[in-house]
Amino acid sequence: MFTGIIEEIGTVRTVRSSGQSMELTVAAAEILKDVCLGDSISVNGTCLTVTSFTTGQFTADVMPETFRTTSLHNAKDGTSVNLERALRADSRFGGHFVSGHVDGTAIVQKCQQVENSLVMHLSLPPGGLNYVLPKGSIALDGTSLTIFDVSDESISISLIPHTQKTTVLAQRKPGDRVNVEFDMLAKYTLNMLQKQAPSAKQPLNKDFLQQNGFL
Repeated sequence: MFTGIIEEIGTVRTVRSSGQSMELTVAAAEILKDVCLGDSISVNGTCLTVTSFTTGQFTADVMPETFRTTSLHNAKDGTSVNLERALRADSRFGGHFVSGHVDGTAIVQKCQQVENSLVMHLSLPPGGLNYVLPKGSIALDGTSLTIFDVSDESISISLIPHTQKTTVLAQRKPGDRVNVEFDMLAKYTLNMLQKQAPSAKQPLNKDFLQQNGFL
């Protein structure tokens, strides 16, 4: 479990690929201060397991499902990545619950500087709009963010100066893909509603929600 508060930007040192599996070695500093074998580390929002480490880098395996679902298959030597250690039970919880299980990738449509904020517009993977709403939470490349606008085809988020400096998101350009993890509560709620619908074809609209006591 993670919070989406990025601890540092790491750098991919080596990538060893075999079909749709990979082994990544990532250079880091802060997150390695208390690392142990088997620890979970979020790499651009993807939960990976530490298989070996030194004082300056760690190695983790990427399985085929992760290769297909996330943007990690685009990683190469020199790629910058967001890093976060798993949440400690006695830590402050500053973002939102992030599992590190990426739901897919979003495509950056447009970036624009608006005074001190960087506004990004992104198209979501199929079905993604079911899990978002204005002022709701979303994790992009592992970064906990607040959605400030939702359209029929995309969402908009705004990066404060601190997030621009301490994550890789400010490096993204139109056409780039970012890993997306939707809010856990939204996913469980929609799954529950779908199972309670009398017919899988019945739309989860306002009438259905009212009839079943959700509104």
